[in-house]
Amino acid sequence: MKRCGFVALIGAPNAGKSTLLNALVGCKIAIVTHKVQTTRARLVGVAIHGKDDQMIFVDTPGIFKPKEKSRLERAMVSAAWEGANDADAIVLLVDASRKINDDVMDIVKGLKSHNRKAILVLNKIDLIRRDSLLAMSQTMHDTGIFTDIMMVSAETGNGLDDLADVICASLPEGPWLYPEDHLTDITERMLAAEITREKFFERFHEELPYATTIETEKWEERRDGSVRIEQIIYVERDSQKMIVIGTKGQALKKIGTLAREELEELLDRKVHLFIFVKVRKNWSEDKERYANMGLDWVE
Repeated sequence: MKRCGFVALIGAPNAGKSTLLNALVGCKIAIVTHKVQTTRARLVGVAIHGKDDQMIFVDTPGIFKPKEKSRLERAMVSAAWEGANDADAIVLLVDASRKINDDVMDIVKGLKSHNRKAILVLNKIDLIRRDSLLAMSQTMHDTGIFTDIMMVSAETGNGLDDLADVICASLPEGPWLYPEDHLTDITERMLAAEITREKFFERFHEELPYATTIETEKWEERRDGSVRIEQIIYVERDSQKMIVIGTKGQALKKIGTLAREELEELLDRKVHLFIFVKVRKNWSEDKERYANMGLDWVE
């Protein structure tokens, strides 16, 4: 009998959910940076395990205590919990190198309040001593909400086959919901914007990335098989626009070059990428921007 179901990947910001998703699916569909709160909306990735099981992963934004005045943060956390509540199975990913912190325990409390069980995954096990791992496992086991506790390294792939076995065993029996070669629901336009946002995050290491959003405005298929992509980076102030563009446009050019190179590799064709920077004051209060990011408008 085939098994198929939705699996929510939840955790505190920067726990490694996107890295785990990419590893389980077998290709890059989620951007990965060292900055927290990189994932903003729910991403779906589909993986086949063995001959009979299909796992539909939902990569959610990191769960943290949002600022009351930040509509974007509240929308991101709301998206994460919605993804968990709608799933057949929940995987709570914990960065073992950071120990069990308040963010993790708040998620445990949230799962208890929703009366949900979960599979605990201690990630980055190659960075911590075994006795510390065992102590963390015992602490989390004592919460009473975990059906299984797994130890993996999403970066190296260590433990992922065993994790997939455990996940599949928790899924309901039934037919597959996607064709065998289907990998993700993310559109090429959204993927292109996400790739550029990844390069943007890597280039700017301060708070600037959180004051921006990136959208693919035009996608033109050309006769020679190449594609022309036009994107807009929205910032909130003129001073931020100057930073993004950089001296003689060098910062923006570097971002565009890196994004174009990766897009050409992913799409396997020539890409003509044009990026523009526009000031849109309080864009995080613009309902249309939330729809473009795949987030619900939170009052």
